[in-house]
Amino acid sequence: MTGRAPRTANPVMRSRSAPSSGARTGPCARRRPLAPSGLCERARALAGAGRGRGAAVRGGRGHLRVRHEIRSRNPHRPDLYANYCFVLARGVRQFHEFARFEPALPRLDRAGYLERIRRVVARRPWAPPLPPDDRVTIPGYRNLYEFSRDQEATVKEALGSRFWTLLNWTNWRVVLPVGGGHQERVAGEIVAEVRAGRLAQLLITNWPTPELNHTVVAYAYHATDAAIDFSVYDPNDPASPGVVSFERRVRRFWATRVYDTRPGRIRTFRMYYSPWL
Repeated sequence: MTGRAPRTANPVMRSRSAPSSGARTGPCARRRPLAPSGLCERARALAGAGRGRGAAVRGGRGHLRVRHEIRSRNPHRPDLYANYCFVLARGVRQFHEFARFEPALPRLDRAGYLERIRRVVARRPWAPPLPPDDRVTIPGYRNLYEFSRDQEATVKEALGSRFWTLLNWTNWRVVLPVGGGHQERVAGEIVAEVRAGRLAQLLITNWPTPELNHTVVAYAYHATDAAIDFSVYDPNDPASPGVVSFERRVRRFWATRVYDTRPGRIRTFRMYYSPWL
């Protein structure tokens, strides 16, 4: 999210060969173009969706610059900022819906910014966006990226604990198989959120593979007859856009470009979009 809009071209003709390790990789999925004639009504409606960018996350630097670390790659570091991915992704959504930045106003001290951030993240992430005049003002900065870069320690403290996100009762969904109809509904809901100018926080998993139980935030998409490629903010890699794809004919999600994850089939759920889910 470094000023330039992400390239979200459809990776239909790219290789799906699995990488030799779990390291970060580029798009690797090969897909033959699929005719839309076999799609259900929801998929037909999405077939002409084209491109969508409902939220100024990448180009507008509306994401957190805080780098989330991976515990398995840093097992001996006692001060690791790990297992906060749900806190960070939820925080991005809350700033997008409930805060506004005013660079012309004088900056606050640490206590002042702590108070402002806590007011933002105290609001329920599923609540309707606030009108501009009712939003919490963050003075002295143009956007969330610059603010969190300069005030990283303050932002981390104000975002709060990871405890309840680890115990969130909806996390049990990662162990359940889901059908194509469910995944197709999720894809349609993400498109609808982005079109409406909102962000969609997602729980993505390839369980029982002990590799991916993670959250990302979808903010744009590129749709063709074959697939919908969702551009996502990934707390593990805030400087680079990720891509999670929905393959229409087989009605499944694919980790096209997710940090530290081999390209492959995943299950995708929405997060924090109602009091219950």
